[in-house]
Amino acid sequence: MSLGEFDIIAKYFTRTTQRRDVLLGVGDDAAVVSVPQDRRLVVAIDTLVEGVHFPGDTAAADIGHRALAVNLSDLAAMGAEPSWMTLSLSLPDAEEGWIRDFAAGLHALAGQFNVALIGGDTVKGPRVITVQVAGWVETDRWLTRAGAQAGDVLFVSGVPGEAAAGLATIQRHLPDSPAITHLRSRFLRPTPRVELGRWLRPIASAAMDISDGLLTDLDKLCAASGCGARIDLDALPDSISMRAAFDAQSSLDFTLAGGDDYELLFAVPPAAAKGLEAMSPPVVCRSIGMITADRKVECLRNGMPIDVRRRGYDHFGNEARS
Repeated sequence: MSLGEFDIIAKYFTRTTQRRDVLLGVGDDAAVVSVPQDRRLVVAIDTLVEGVHFPGDTAAADIGHRALAVNLSDLAAMGAEPSWMTLSLSLPDAEEGWIRDFAAGLHALAGQFNVALIGGDTVKGPRVITVQVAGWVETDRWLTRAGAQAGDVLFVSGVPGEAAAGLATIQRHLPDSPAITHLRSRFLRPTPRVELGRWLRPIASAAMDISDGLLTDLDKLCAASGCGARIDLDALPDSISMRAAFDAQSSLDFTLAGGDDYELLFAVPPAAAKGLEAMSPPVVCRSIGMITADRKVECLRNGMPIDVRRRGYDHFGNEARS
C-alpha cells in the first residue's frame, strides 16, 4: 500500500518524547529545543545514498540504524551527548513495508541514546537518507582533530576493518558462516562509541571517528594537528572473523583502508596513556602507534617502514563502495 507524505510522517515519524528540552517537535515549520545552561551545541550531518553507502538490497531496518549511527559517531568523536535529530528522506515510492522497517531501525537506535526526532522532510526521488544530529558538550572540554602533540600515544577502539570486510562479503555473495555473519553485522549495524567519546574528554588530546579508513582518517587528524604519526602494524587489533574469511593481505587492506567502522581513533599524552587500558574504558582500546613531529604518516612492520598500497576512501577519488 502506498502512503501520502503526511501519512508517512504521522504514522512512522511522529513520536512522543520524554525529553523536556524538546519544546516543539515534528508537525510544525521548525523545531524548538532548549540547550542546557553552560553547554555548547554540537551539530553533525551525514547523507547515505543507495548504491554508494549501502547496496540496494540492504534491509530497510539496517539502513535506518546506519543512517543514525554514522551521525552519532561524529558526536562521539567530539565527546558530545546526543539529544535531537532531524531526517530528510527521499524515496522512489512510498512502499509502506520499507518505511515501517526503516523507521523501526531508526527509532530503535534513537531510543538507546535518548535521541528525539524533532523534524525533517519527505520527498519523492532516488533513495537518499540525510540525518542531522545535535547534542551538547560541556563548555570547558570537547574533542577535536587538532591538539595531538609529538610523543602522544595513538589508540583505536574496537577492531577496524571488520565493517569493510562485511561489505565485501555482501558484494561477493559469500556463503553464510559465523565469521561472515559477524562481519556483515559490523557493516550493517555499526555501534557508535558515544560512551567512549564522553569518557575520553578529559584524557584525549585529539580524536576522530574512522569512517573513510584508518590511514586516511589518521592523515586528517595529523593535518589538523600539524604533526605526523607512526603505526605499528604488528600492534593492530586482530580479527578472527577476517582471518577466517579473507587472506592476510586483504585483511590488512580492510584494516588500514576499509572505512565504515565508526570506531574512534585518538591520541593521548604519554602520562595518561600509561594507564589507559587499565582504566577500564567503555570499549576495548589498543595502542597502535605514536604521534610524531615530522608531518608524515608511516607504517612499520617489525620496526621497519613499509609501503602501503591503499589508504582509504574518497567520494571523488574512488569507485562507489557498494
